[in-house]
Amino acid sequence: MKRIRRASKTHRRAGFTLIEILLVVVIIGILVGMAIPRLGGRVRQAEEARARADIQNIGMALRLYELDMGEYPGSLDALVNNPGGSRWNGPYLEGGIPRDPWGESYQYQRTDRGYTLRSSGLESDRDNQR
Repeated sequence: MKRIRRASKTHRRAGFTLIEILLVVVIIGILVGMAIPRLGGRVRQAEEARARADIQNIGMALRLYELDMGEYPGSLDALVNNPGGSRWNGPYLEGGIPRDPWGESYQYQRTDRGYTLRSSGLESDRDNQR
């Protein structure tokens, strides 16, 4: 005769209960909820840092253009495409003119004493007055 084994009351099935899974989900939700506000401020800081770095790079390209051509360009496009001068030694910006982290174009204006370069997302401007 074959013996039939019956599960004893001391054996439990392996796995997690619904309450245990819900508890883990709630804990993960709380941790994510605490981390998101901290990361939000870092994103803005990173965007501003990138915009400042772009402005410095464009400013360097503008100064190189001015050294070659004798004056600042009328538009940023002259840093990438030859405006017709024989002394043009560009392109001064590799990969084209960057857009700011907010998807806008950098605002450039040639002035009597130099140029003004700004981003719509930054509060401070970069003026280079000669």
